[in-house]
Amino acid sequence: MADPKGFLKEGRQVADRRPVEERIHDWNEVYPGGPGRALLPIIRTQASRCMDCGIPFCHQGCPLGNIIPEWNDLVYRDDWDAAIERLHATNNFPEFTGRLCPAPCETACVLGINQDPVTIKNVEVAIIDQAWESRNVRPQPPEWLSGKTVAVIGSGPAGLAAAQQLTRAGHTVAVYERADKIGGLLRYGIPEFKMEKKVLDRRLEQMRREGTVFRAGVDVGTELTGTQLRDRYDAVVLAIGSTVGRDLPVPGRELGGIHQAMEFLPQANRAALGETVENQILATGKNVVIIGGGDTGADCLGTSIRQGAKSITQLEIMPRPGEDRPGHQPWPTYPMLFRVSSAHEEGGDRVYAVSTQEFLGDADGNVKELRLVEVDAKFQPVEGTEKVIPAELVLLAMGFTGPEQPGLVEQLGVDLDERGNIVRDASYASTVDGVFVAGDAGRGQSLIVWAIAEGRAAAAAVDSFLTGSTTLPAPIPPSERPVTA
Repeated sequence: MADPKGFLKEGRQVADRRPVEERIHDWNEVYPGGPGRALLPIIRTQASRCMDCGIPFCHQGCPLGNIIPEWNDLVYRDDWDAAIERLHATNNFPEFTGRLCPAPCETACVLGINQDPVTIKNVEVAIIDQAWESRNVRPQPPEWLSGKTVAVIGSGPAGLAAAQQLTRAGHTVAVYERADKIGGLLRYGIPEFKMEKKVLDRRLEQMRREGTVFRAGVDVGTELTGTQLRDRYDAVVLAIGSTVGRDLPVPGRELGGIHQAMEFLPQANRAALGETVENQILATGKNVVIIGGGDTGADCLGTSIRQGAKSITQLEIMPRPGEDRPGHQPWPTYPMLFRVSSAHEEGGDRVYAVSTQEFLGDADGNVKELRLVEVDAKFQPVEGTEKVIPAELVLLAMGFTGPEQPGLVEQLGVDLDERGNIVRDASYASTVDGVFVAGDAGRGQSLIVWAIAEGRAAAAAVDSFLTGSTTLPAPIPPSERPVTA
């Protein structure tokens, strides 16, 4: 494995980001030339830190089952062609996960028991970016067609992964997306500074050349009904995501200037790409409050900074996590730690263990202030800790509660579980024959790596449903697959 003493000789090192004072004035990725290129000077020594650990728990940490030790070894040996082959064997879109995944594989790294773990995510993105630069990512059209047709509804990572696998298996696949361009939240939910959309577009072009058909701007459930969909296709994959934002029903919620994060971010993404946005929600010159401390909140933070907000405060009801792994979250589990994203480096205040009590408005009916209170370990208000802060724009980034039910979901008649997610069995089949579910629509809000893994696994199930057997890999072991509620 790589250098047997690499982990003893080399410490963990990541690529330098562009200076904050430079990057907050543009929308380009925070790494100079993209993360893959920025990592090249250090990537071989970082790959050499991968140990011959016997049982690579990074496999357990990765829902895709990425063969991490093998491509670490290949990078160390400078065999980039073989490295991308091993990486693509388990992951359709490593350029997405290498930029956006929180890397549960690294928290499961054996080296991480008593040292800093291997920079697995960095090696991954270096491999794929190098492969694109060397034109080593090519279309893989099927050798023959099955004569079967599949509709994939939703073009986020789960839908795209299912579509690519099914196309390569020889089925005729059409991907439907209600937005005007393909990509789902990859296009309109992820800011440019985290992933430039040219990274998405080059992968979509590969899929087009393989034979996948994309139909953007089609609101399935309105223009095309669920009945028409089932009549037209031999199988349907629902990859519609979990898009209903969690709301905050406190006094003053009706005031102007309070928006869901996914009202704000897509508009900002469009504007950053040069599109005209009517009545755009802007943070410019405003005191911005972001409610929610996760990745979506950080995306709102970085976007507000680039729009020129006057001040930004990010609120989180949970207490501030510690710097070190807590005892009740032992290796190799994914621990709750205090993490600093690129957006947090750029500015804003993070306030923990607080709860919003009321929004206060001005004479015009717009939000002006926010009243909050500190909370204890049971999330109960602490007497005497109330505080009012300025808030001319409030962004709700508290997660999502499930897929939208009016329209397609109701028309298809699929069953829902107690959380509002679509019920599916161990083969990702819904309660309606021929209708399968992949990603957040069935799993609930989760990680991009889980979405891709479920897309691949659902594709294998659909292929078996259509042909009686499958050679497509299903990365998720049966013990971790969904079961009927």
